[in-house]
Amino acid sequence: MDLKDKVALVTGGNGGLGQRICRALADAGASVAVVGGSNLDLAREVAADMRAYGVDSEAFTCDLRQASEIQKVVTDVAARFGRVDILINDAAFNKAIPFQDLDALDLEIWNEIMTVNLTAPLLMCKAVAPIMKQQGGGRIVNITSVAGFAPSGSSIAYAVSKAGLNHLTKCMAVALAPEVLVNGVAPGLIEGTKLTSRLRPENIQRANSAALLQKPADKDDIANQVVTMCQTDTMTGQTVIIDSGRIFT
Repeated sequence: MDLKDKVALVTGGNGGLGQRICRALADAGASVAVVGGSNLDLAREVAADMRAYGVDSEAFTCDLRQASEIQKVVTDVAARFGRVDILINDAAFNKAIPFQDLDALDLEIWNEIMTVNLTAPLLMCKAVAPIMKQQGGGRIVNITSVAGFAPSGSSIAYAVSKAGLNHLTKCMAVALAPEVLVNGVAPGLIEGTKLTSRLRPENIQRANSAALLQKPADKDDIANQVVTMCQTDTMTGQTVIIDSGRIFT
């Protein structure tokens, strides 16, 4: 799919990785709806940066814990741009809790992580699906994690939510074929993101030392893979790991 004049909706578009994804999509010619959480000012800055690339862009806010807000932001983006061709589910939430500390993993934390990381992407997919099908095509890319492939990472809830998102990617590929292609990118440790800033130092050290390349995953590598998945016409239901060589499936 040629991305020129297409419209991309990026959740978490004001985050460290989200900004790189927005920029890569803009470079490919797509207009970008930058969807942030409560920080509308930062989302507006990212949208202004996208316009500097010569594409149309606007900032939106959405509380991904609220189903009504998810439907509203999709409706607002479609009204503003006239279409929605691409959905990038990048927004995520986490709280670092050692696996052995089951008492600290209370139901409130579990529910919030599951809601933002798994339920929200499902609801976003359901909201954009009728639009994409009516247009005759669309692309969805879920940003998952290597924590979804192995019992590791910063918390049990985060690992389980990302494992669920990996499988949701496959299930939505089946549900939305043939008009909509659904794929995922599973990064390893990334520097310069809000999620990484919440990790314990031992998590970061363990991730870097376990990587064959001895360094974090590159945000631009991830963003470029997202663009490739938006451009593809024959790839669906797949999740690509970019983690400097930690997990092999």
